Amino acid sequence: MDKHQLSERDICTKFITPAIVQAGWQQHQFREEVNLTDGRVMVRGKLAARIKNPDAKGGPKRADFVLYARPNIPIAVVEAKQARFSVGHGMQQALVYAEMLDAPFAISSNGDGFLLHDRTGLTQPSERELSLSEFPSLNDLWLLYQQWKGLVEPAVVKLIEQPFYTDGSGKEPRYYQRVAINRAIEAIAKGQQRVLLVMATGTGKTYTAFQIIWRMWKAKAKKRILFLADRNILVDQTMQQDFAPFGEVMHKVSNREIKKNYEIYLALYQAVTGKEEWKQIYKQFPADFFDLVVVDECHRGSAADDSAWRDVLEYFSSATHLGLTATPKETKEVSNITYFGDPIYTYSLKQGIEDGFLAPYKVIRIATDVDAVGYTPEKNKIDKLGQAVEQRQFNTKDFDRTLVLEKRTKLVASKVWEYLKATDPMAKTIVFCDDQDHAERMRQELVKLIPAAASNRRYVMRITGDDNEGKAQLSYFIDNDESYPVIATTSKLLTTGVDAKTCKLIVLDQNINSMTEFKQIIGRGTRLREDYQKLYFTIIDFKGATRLFADPDFDGEPAVIYEATPDEPIVPPDITAPLGISEPEFPPYGPSANGGDDTSPGGNMGGAGGGEGRVKYVIDDVNVRVAVERSQYLDADGKLITEDYRVLLKDDIKKALQAEFGSMTDFLRRWNNAERKQAVLEELADHGVPIGILQQAVPNGSELDVFDLVAHVAFDQKPLTRRERANNVKKRDVFGKYGEKARAVLEALLDKFADHGVQDIEDAKVLELPPFDQFGSKTQIRRGIFGSVEQYTRAVQELEQALYDQNELKQA
Repeated sequence: MDKHQLSERDICTKFITPAIVQAGWQQHQFREEVNLTDGRVMVRGKLAARIKNPDAKGGPKRADFVLYARPNIPIAVVEAKQARFSVGHGMQQALVYAEMLDAPFAISSNGDGFLLHDRTGLTQPSERELSLSEFPSLNDLWLLYQQWKGLVEPAVVKLIEQPFYTDGSGKEPRYYQRVAINRAIEAIAKGQQRVLLVMATGTGKTYTAFQIIWRMWKAKAKKRILFLADRNILVDQTMQQDFAPFGEVMHKVSNREIKKNYEIYLALYQAVTGKEEWKQIYKQFPADFFDLVVVDECHRGSAADDSAWRDVLEYFSSATHLGLTATPKETKEVSNITYFGDPIYTYSLKQGIEDGFLAPYKVIRIATDVDAVGYTPEKNKIDKLGQAVEQRQFNTKDFDRTLVLEKRTKLVASKVWEYLKATDPMAKTIVFCDDQDHAERMRQELVKLIPAAASNRRYVMRITGDDNEGKAQLSYFIDNDESYPVIATTSKLLTTGVDAKTCKLIVLDQNINSMTEFKQIIGRGTRLREDYQKLYFTIIDFKGATRLFADPDFDGEPAVIYEATPDEPIVPPDITAPLGISEPEFPPYGPSANGGDDTSPGGNMGGAGGGEGRVKYVIDDVNVRVAVERSQYLDADGKLITEDYRVLLKDDIKKALQAEFGSMTDFLRRWNNAERKQAVLEELADHGVPIGILQQAVPNGSELDVFDLVAHVAFDQKPLTRRERANNVKKRDVFGKYGEKARAVLEALLDKFADHGVQDIEDAKVLELPPFDQFGSKTQIRRGIFGSVEQYTRAVQELEQALYDQNELKQA
């Protein structure tokens, strides 16, 4: 037998398995070909499919062997390779899998022997070769595992060894759920009183919590447990699904009645507390009644010092507190981490999508003309209700909050129905609005458009906190097998926790400024249901909420982003391969304010009102149309690829720019008089014409500087690209009076201008980047090479004057 001709599987069967068995491992203590991930779902046009090839990027991860110290504790991973490779060829792969599983030992083999890596650091050297007969025994590894984890007390070890719940169906925790469960139990077993788990929406937080509680309860380490949630439907879902095995020992606290003869309690926090003393029924329990309090979606209440949940947690302070969230809340006023401590485990949205456990998503971005350039009412404008409209510019942050443009609402509704008609008219859809009034107006506009909604009142429902009829439909909306309601309009009620597994479309017509809220809303669609043909979902964004994708706190980029014009269909066009083109920046929207919630109607339609004295104007005679629509997706490398891109509105932008600058002469004067050209960019953005919009209004606009963009769009001047302007300066002896080093710095600044624009060369921080670092520090360049900060600034201003030479403009 020529060993080098054997397949990887043959190496496993003939050499590795016998070595493991010879070391004393029983058949039930190790498993072969263990699937860890499902393989990422890739989206192309209307098509979506899993990557099924394990060797492809994004394909399923599968460990050749996983060895278990106990049924719930993976302790080692073995990665096999063919004999033609070295013994350590599979080590890097084994280390990846060991890290995923939280297993301390990674082992590689080619059938000739083993290379063992000890991640605990307790043995030296940490990586060593072993012969086939030297494979480590379970006892050897278990002793090191206990030492690594600090498992000293027998009671702690007993709790760690408590098995998972199993119903005989073969269902078991996914790899990341197993790590979260084990780490939580280890932390609690070792006496940690506050524990935080961060797991992306759709990754099974409640199932994970159930397994933690089950093992604690079965081991009698925690005898009475309280599970707190903030939505009634969350409590009901939990009892009927994940917590069902608790059966008769489980009780839901309701009707403000306390019963003390159960072991597992579930409660809506509003049902056990309140500002009035009589509502605080949790105090009817002795303070030491519960051993463990689990707070689901803990970002919504327990993080704030003055929250009702915090009162409950402080009352049951002797219990262990376990917080579960997809989005730990961290602000100056509110902090999960301050209360619970750092998360003991985090499983992110990005990781869930990469592993194929969560659905990727397309984004269709739509900017209307009034969102792109703002709306300023004419003088003495009277609204539909007879109110005198404030004379100022209204932007995205104002729409549906202080100013209702009825035709904008109609446009949004028409685009939503256009998409559904072209894809699946029965696709479960959530439309997020700014407040209850907005949600009702959106419902009405959708009903007018959708033929089936005329005869079926449940086709479109407003599901908000103030509407009992709508709330009664929530359970039907989230039921996979119920067709109706198809579309739910809401503001806050569906932002968190509601398990809408088959939701295929999320519409954002809400100002969102909170990363926590944004992640929660995205989470409404991330659940994969292949049995219901749901492999991805779509977000249609009308208010620039998806700008938060660029925030470093966001960890799950979209598969597709698409922006379109009224002349083109809303559905992104099909493509067969990534388009290797760079994307222009989507126009940033004005400063956002958080939308209203489901306890406030969000303004009185007749003027001042809405509980906070907010005036809302209603205008029905202003036409609104689409300005920009674009589609993008992520390729297998995680790069954002533009799938399609269209823009309208050049005439509107031209008018806005002429209103701002007057004539070309006036613009030149403003430009030349500005000490910092960045100030002009900021003025443009403040007046609703950000550079992103300008770039989109011109072919190859991303290659032009803001000066040429304005001059071309507003005043019909022939533009020069940044590179052309930089080269023209290099042709003239502009830097002749400077020394060699100073000339080199200025020429490097010209290259920065050609790449990125004037804002880069005005920012002194650019001197900290290559290639400037070869000339010394920022201080050394400005003071040493140019003589002083002032002289450096003057040199940059001269450089700008050369770039924007008026004679050159006339020649162009």
